[in-house]
Parts: sequence; structure tokens; C-alpha cells
Amino acid sequence: RGGGGGAQRRPAWCAAKERGLGSMSATSAATPGCALLVRTQLHSPECTPRPVPTVVPTLGRRLRVSNGRRESACRGFLHGRFPRAIDRRSVCIRRERSMVTSATLEAAPGSSMSLEERKAAFETIVGIETHVQLSTATKAFCSCAVSYGDEPNTHICPVCMGHPGTLPVLNTEVVSYAVKLGTALNCELRNELPFDRKQYFYPDLPKGYQITQYDKPIAEHGSIDVVMPEDGSSRRFGITRMHIEEDAGKLTHMGASGLSGSTHSLADYNRAGTPLLEIVSEPDMRDGREAAEYGAELRRLVRYLGISNGNMQEGSLRCDVNVSVRRRGDAQFGTKVEVKNLNSFNAMQRAIDFEFLRQTDLIIAGEEKSIVQETRTWDEAGQKTVSMRKKEGLADYRYFPEPDLKHVHLTDEYIAAAQAEMPELPARKRDRYTADLGLSMQDVLVITDDADIANYFEATLELGADPKQTCNWLMGDIFGYLKANKLGINDSKVTPSVLAEFVSLIADGTISGKIGKEILPVLLEEGGSPKKIVEEKGLMVISDPAVIGAMIDQVISENPDQLEQFRAGKKKMQGFFMGQVMKMSGGKVDPATTNKLLGQKLNA
Repeated sequence: RGGGGGAQRRPAWCAAKERGLGSMSATSAATPGCALLVRTQLHSPECTPRPVPTVVPTLGRRLRVSNGRRESACRGFLHGRFPRAIDRRSVCIRRERSMVTSATLEAAPGSSMSLEERKAAFETIVGIETHVQLSTATKAFCSCAVSYGDEPNTHICPVCMGHPGTLPVLNTEVVSYAVKLGTALNCELRNELPFDRKQYFYPDLPKGYQITQYDKPIAEHGSIDVVMPEDGSSRRFGITRMHIEEDAGKLTHMGASGLSGSTHSLADYNRAGTPLLEIVSEPDMRDGREAAEYGAELRRLVRYLGISNGNMQEGSLRCDVNVSVRRRGDAQFGTKVEVKNLNSFNAMQRAIDFEFLRQTDLIIAGEEKSIVQETRTWDEAGQKTVSMRKKEGLADYRYFPEPDLKHVHLTDEYIAAAQAEMPELPARKRDRYTADLGLSMQDVLVITDDADIANYFEATLELGADPKQTCNWLMGDIFGYLKANKLGINDSKVTPSVLAEFVSLIADGTISGKIGKEILPVLLEEGGSPKKIVEEKGLMVISDPAVIGAMIDQVISENPDQLEQFRAGKKKMQGFFMGQVMKMSGGKVDPATTNKLLGQKLNA
């Protein structure tokens, strides 16, 4: 790969075929849904086919072929030259013993620097590459459905499988989604969109190349503002570029929890050709916490825009972090390391913090040259990063213009129409909620974290509910119930109209907060009208001064010792009498009226 001459760039399977070394065949079991085992038939055992150097660094191990030799014609199989029997089945690639080497973090000998001392002497530089899988109905360049979790290899066709003679057709909705996200990221949008081919070999990439955008992305030079939840401070991180591309398939490693130690892999091509937007940040983040919040804000954006569900467990949003360390005061960045396999923002933070310790250990020990540009994976079980392969350079991908797609021209009218469909974004909502509604930033961060919750909140306010009370009841009892029962806000039986009526009953004094606590669980379980429940159960607040006064007189007469203590100067005893009145009324008396009358009678 990346060689100089044209002959060196030819796939190894071509060279093997020219030398008469072999042909490929695929066999499968008789039962439906079985995996296919990739095999290679070599007709000249005395000749050794040239190995494909990309297989080892990409997979971390060698492919097992039928006669024990290295992979040759297998590459032709995975370029789309395979029997039709692959449809609705998975491809099984059997491999020899793992060649992946793991690296564990050990403190540098003689190093006694504490974490605080390290942070004072060094700083972490973090940039993030994020892939967002778009929620379009069909794939980027063919009409196959985009659907997660379906039976493997049921949403494939000759186009997304790279069969010879097929031509891609651009899904225009992908462009519309890209315009919206580029606008949300404050990027400069490009009117002329070319596409390019990025050449590389993975078993889950049937074409052997990826349609992407190389030097002319649809959006670039943007920024995103992130609020840190600890103190409400804001950070602005630069966006280098955002471009359109297609996804690869998915490998499931069998026989182990991951690639290391697995016996074979099953290839599902349903995801191959799914539209992606890749967002590349500037190296502006300085620790794992900032990186995690950046990722969370990006996920909010795509969810608010409705262009992706942002589910990291499903792979709809994938973040690869580039981490380097330098001494404070240095202008030049250190050697960056890419970390993959981060399936949560918490894992992202821990991986970056681990890399800071690993790299500073090497620097302190005088082994800075041991920090090499490579790709590492996050080992969740071991809470560490593990080396996967040396990082590939841009030259290895051999970009060239996509010959089967014309340039796309975006008119100003098209861009304006796409932007007009955009909703209010999280940053604008946060500013409005704090300035216009008087909510604290901590409350605002919770309410605006999810677009459905923000929409529910605003629908409740439109019906006249008090913003602060609505926020309190949402963040307390309602969220607690939904979390315990694994429900979303839109699944709640307490609709915006029900919550607005409930909050209004408390605001106008019809019921107390204590009564509200009693009836809210009923509403959450059964729904219905809060006012009707209050009337049926006789829970309305007692505000008649005559009725309350009679209760106070009875409580005073029944507690002469406490009355004597109060009149002797122990004024805190008024709380005792208040509690007794509340107990007698079942919590129905109006607190303000009761407290006022109680003070008058105790001091009479």
C-alpha cells in the first residue's frame, strides 16, 4: 500500500491471478442463515502468493485459507466478486492466532509526580473525529433501506455491494441534513460539492473504497459552544470541517468479547452505504471532561435537528479521539495517538485521562520517542488503551475524484429552504430559558438536554403553568418515575395539559404541595384530571379562617404544656402547633393562613 509504481499498487489478488496461482470459491452449510467460510484454492503449491500487507495492520491477524497459506484471492471475494449465495447470509472469515499486542500502563521507574504536579507541568491536547449516521429512509447512493437490528445482509444490493457495472445515485436528503448540521455548527457552506474515492481494504467494505469528500467538504471553519455543567461556564471549540461519506458494514467477532482472541468474524453488510457526516474538530479540548461535553453537545444538535438518533450503542454516533501531551508553554504539539472503540462519553473521558497518564509516564522516564503515531483501542474491562496498529497516512488512501458522480451545485435558495426547516437549537434555548424564564443554568441544562423534554416543557408553559414549578415537578417526581419504569417523556400519562392543570392547582392554593405529592403518583400511573381527583378524594385546601381557627383552638387546648413553653419565650414551639394543625387537617389547611392565625392566637 502507498507504494510508488503502478504495479505495486495493484491488489495482490490480481498479481496472484496473473501468475496462475489460484481461484476463489466459497462454501456454505446447507441450513438457511449459515455463515460463509472464505477459502482459497491454490493450484501451484510450490509457489507462494504475495501477501496483502493491509490485512495484518487492519485486522491484527492473518487470514486462514484452505491450504494454510496467506490471503490472496480473498481480497477479490471482498471486492464484490463472489457468488450470489452471500445474500441474506453472513461472511465468516477464519483467522489464525491473534497478532495484536497489548500494552499496559506502568508508572515510570522513579517517577513520584502526583496527578496535580503532572497537570501543572503538562497539558493534554484533544481533537475529535465524529461520525454521525443519518436517519434517512434509504442509503446514501442506493435505494436499500436503512434499518438497525434487522437480519444480517437483508438490505443489500449490487450498488452498495460494489458489483461491477453498477452506478451510485446520491440521496438528496443527505445533502439537506448536511446543510442543517453545517449551519448549526456555524460553518461556511460550499455551493459546489465534488465527491472522491478513498481507497482501503477492510473485510466489511465490499467495494474496496469509500465514497467521501476529500479536499472540498460541504462545510468547514465552524465552531460549537459547550456549557460545562460543573460551573455553568462556556467553552468554544473550533470545527475544522464536516463532510459527507458512506459507512462500511459491521463485523461481529466470534469466540471472544472483541477482536483479540476471536476465532472468526461475521460480516453484516446492511450498514454498508449508510450515509454519514464526519465532523472533525480543532485540537481545542484540554481534558477528558471537555471532550465528553463536546460529544454530548454534538449529540444534542443532531437529535434536535432530527437527522440522527445519536445512539452510541447502536453506532449511530461514533467518536474517535486524537490525544497528545506537551509541556506547558510549548508551542508544538506532541505525537498524537488515536483512540477508538469508545461507546460512551464516560469511556471517552476515561480513555483521554488514561492516555495523559501513559504519555506523561513515558516523557518523565525519558522515553518520549516511544510515543508513536498509532491507533489504540479502549479496553473497557481493563480500563486502559491497547495498541491496535500504526496510524495510516493520507497517502495510503490514494484519493481520486469519484468518476461516477457529478458535482452537486447548491443554490442559495436550496440552502435557505433547508435552514428554514431548522428548529430552535439547544444553545438558543439555554439562553432564552435563563434570560426570559429566570431558570438557573443547572435546571436549564437538564430541561434542554433532550429535545422531547424541551418540547414537553414548552407545551406545558403555553397552557399557563409557572416555569419554575413546572421545572421542579419535572426534574423531581416525574423524571424519577420515568427512569424507574424506563419510559420516555412522550410515554408519560401526565401530558403537558395534565401537568399544567396540576401546577395551577398548587399555584392558586386549591391544593398544597403535600397533597400534590400524594396525587401525582396516581396521575403517573392512571392519568386523568388532577382537579377531578382532588374533588373525588376531598383533598382541596381548607382556607376558611373560621374552620382553621377552630382547629387551632382545639390544638392549643390539648397541649397546655407546650403553650406554657411558648409563652415563656420558646418561640420555636409555634412549629409544633403548626404541625399538629396540619396533622389534624390531613395536610389540607392553607399554610399561610394557618401560620398567621396561629401566631395571633398563641400571642393573645
